[in-house]
Amino acid sequence: MDESIKSKYQPVIGLEVHAQLLTRSKMYSSDENEYGALPNHNLSVITLGHPGTLPRVNRTAVEFAMKMGLATNCHIRRDNLFARKNYFYPDLPKGYQITQDKTPICYDGHVEIRQADGSTKQIGITRIHMEEDAGKSMHLAGEVETLVDLNRAGVPLIEIVSEPDIRNADEAYGYLTEIKKLVQYLGICDGNMEEGSLRCDANISVMLKGADKFGTKVEVKNMNSFRNVQRAIEFEIERQIAVLEAGGTLDSETRGFDAATGSTTGQRSKETLNDYRYFPEPDLPPLIISDEWLHEVRAALPALPQQLYARFTGELGLSSYDAGVLIDQKEVAQYFATLASLTPNAKAAANWVMGPVKSYLNERALTMDEFPLDAAQIAGIIELIDEGKINYSVASKQLFPYLLEHPTANVTGAAEQLGLLQQSDAGELESLVQQVLDANPAKVAEYRAGKKSLTGMFMGELMKLTGGKADPKMANQLLRQKLDQA
Repeated sequence: MDESIKSKYQPVIGLEVHAQLLTRSKMYSSDENEYGALPNHNLSVITLGHPGTLPRVNRTAVEFAMKMGLATNCHIRRDNLFARKNYFYPDLPKGYQITQDKTPICYDGHVEIRQADGSTKQIGITRIHMEEDAGKSMHLAGEVETLVDLNRAGVPLIEIVSEPDIRNADEAYGYLTEIKKLVQYLGICDGNMEEGSLRCDANISVMLKGADKFGTKVEVKNMNSFRNVQRAIEFEIERQIAVLEAGGTLDSETRGFDAATGSTTGQRSKETLNDYRYFPEPDLPPLIISDEWLHEVRAALPALPQQLYARFTGELGLSSYDAGVLIDQKEVAQYFATLASLTPNAKAAANWVMGPVKSYLNERALTMDEFPLDAAQIAGIIELIDEGKINYSVASKQLFPYLLEHPTANVTGAAEQLGLLQQSDAGELESLVQQVLDANPAKVAEYRAGKKSLTGMFMGELMKLTGGKADPKMANQLLRQKLDQA
């Protein structure tokens, strides 16, 4: 689409994120909450909605919702009611969903996203409410029948509804990244979009710039990755603009995203709230959150990404880029924070975590929890380098691999055993420098005639002579002193 046409319009985007909670049991029953169990295995008469059965609220799920609310700067509602949301669910046996309607447990919050130019933007959070998931309908290739696995029915969810503050696909990506980090740092959801534990629907409209009224909203579903959310938003913005530019009108509808074609297709007209026939859930009493309970949940919150970012860039003096990389994964951030507490050289600590440590993990498809070396051993390597006893190249290529194979070895002892400690005796080094110069009289003459670039050659010869164990700083200083002597 021509950029001059596209620039006439302002996209308006709001996201609805469903996060499955990592509780042991379901939202309103004691059925197991387990991904990957045999189909229709984690079921009871409560999940199936048999007459005479009564639901009961999962306390841990409530605490997880409160944690997310506090992490997103929301108000926490003290008096909560549950509601029934009615429409035909082929994969929810009760035929209705127990959710929250007018009393979401969290409301009026925000998250802060960091944009490509380094600036920040607040995205408002309208509400976070608790509900239960539906089961899963499956269509096997070549089969006309629909199979239903009800294991997921009743699994605890929170739905995080943003304000329509997002203006492009990149901001949507940044917002989703922040939400994923928060649920993972809080330990309430694994954030796996491929397995469906984190799901996103996008509400998208466009309006002429300067207009005071939003355009017709379209909801897009079936996006199983952050990249596909970006693609769906980008496609839908251009589709809506093209319809309006051609003189057409947009329908309020639900559309599905096809990852193979990168396009959206209409599925059904958008329901209104009246279609859901909300009414208070008669089988659940009001949920009251006391001051004491809220205080306990608040006190148990871990350090969150934005707090760590501020500490890493402020107290530890890291760059914005380094801090952003380190906080991307909770376990990596925690490992680095421990390492930084064991060495005064925070930059070196960051370089080791982002370099050799992450390379080792990525090459073997391991998580930070599976890394064999504790932070104290990496701190020991950094100390040896800072003391001039070993250089980074030797440490990363020889000492680090050895320690990975011998994770309980003493760092200094391993360096000594491998013969890696640098020669830092000035008298011995001076003698070796003289040997190098005596062996290359022509090059010495060239250097003294003005060819100063030969310093590198002399350093290379010295390193060969010492097996790479000469202290580079001291060796360079001694070389220059000898070469500059008339």
